[in-house]
Amino acid sequence: MISIFIVMAVTILYYVNKMTNSLCIQKDIPEERQNKVFRTINILITILLVSSYIENLFT
Repeated sequence: MISIFIVMAVTILYYVNKMTNSLCIQKDIPEERQNKVFRTINILITILLVSSYIENLFT
């Protein structure tokens, strides 16, 4: 189960980063702020994925 979850998590992170890049391009976010946007979104998505894994682990 862990290998399936890891594959799905990497896929989700890839597509979220792809959508974040599209957002940065569409909203004309300056290059110096893009790193902060990517970092924030990646941290939040990682927290969401870890918490969902833990929830599935203990149910």
